[in-house]
Amino acid sequence: MNSFNLSEWALTHRSFAWFLMILTLAAGAMSYMSMGREEDPSFSIPTMVVSAAMPGATAEEMLTQVTDRIERKLQELDGLDVTRSVTYPGQAVVYVDMGDEVTGDDLDASWLRVRNMMSDIRADFPQEFQGFAFNDDYSDVFGNVYAFTYDGFTPDEVKTYVEKIRDEVQALDGAGKVDLMGTREQVVHIEFSADRLAALGLDAQTVLSALSAQNRIVSSGSIQTAQERILIRVSGQFDDVAALAEAPLRIGGVFFT
Repeated sequence: MNSFNLSEWALTHRSFAWFLMILTLAAGAMSYMSMGREEDPSFSIPTMVVSAAMPGATAEEMLTQVTDRIERKLQELDGLDVTRSVTYPGQAVVYVDMGDEVTGDDLDASWLRVRNMMSDIRADFPQEFQGFAFNDDYSDVFGNVYAFTYDGFTPDEVKTYVEKIRDEVQALDGAGKVDLMGTREQVVHIEFSADRLAALGLDAQTVLSALSAQNRIVSSGSIQTAQERILIRVSGQFDDVAALAEAPLRIGGVFFT
C-alpha cells in the first residue's frame, strides 16, 4: 500500500490547496490584528528589597543583630522562595524572592505581610536602630515623562507650579503613580564662627540643640469651657531665615542674642 503523499495530493487538488492557504493566511491576519498588545505592558517581579539602618554598627553587629533577625522572621512568609542579604557597616539589605506561583494580587498581599512582619519585630532591635525601608516598585512603568524648563522663575516657584500639575494629573482616570524628579528641597545652612563660640564658651552642637528645642512643636495645654475645649499653643518656631538668625538662645540658664 502506498503511503499518503501530501505534495502529490496538493498538485492534484490545486484549487482546494489554494483555498486552504488563503484561509490560513486570513485567519492569521485576523488573529494578529485582534491580538492584545500594550506600549508599556505591565509585569510583576516577585522580589522586594528590605533595607535597614543602624548607624555606628559594624558589619558583624549588623549581621547578628539586624540581618539574621529579619531573615528568620521572613521564613514564616507563605510562598517564600529564598532570601538574599548584603550587610554593610550600619546598613543591611535583604532581598525577598517569592515563588513563581505567587502572582498578581497574591504578590501584593505578600508584600503587605512583609511590612507587617517587620513592624512586629521592630521593638526587638537596639535603640540605635533607625527603621526599615521597602522597595517593591520594580514593575512600575512610566507611560509619559514630562520635563519642565523655566526662565524668570525661581526653583521654588517652579516646584510649586509642578506640584499643582502633579495633583491634577494624579486625579485623572487611569493615572497611577506620579513622581517628581530633580526638585530641590529647601535647606538652611547654619555656619558658626569658631572664634566667637570659643569666646562664649559654647560649641556648635550645644547651639544646634538649643535651636532644635526652640523650634519643636509641643503641647502647651488646654482650657476646657462649658461649650468647647480650647488648645493653647506657645510657638517659638522659626517662620523664615531672618527669624532663625535673630533667635535668642537660652543655654545653661544664660541668654545669648
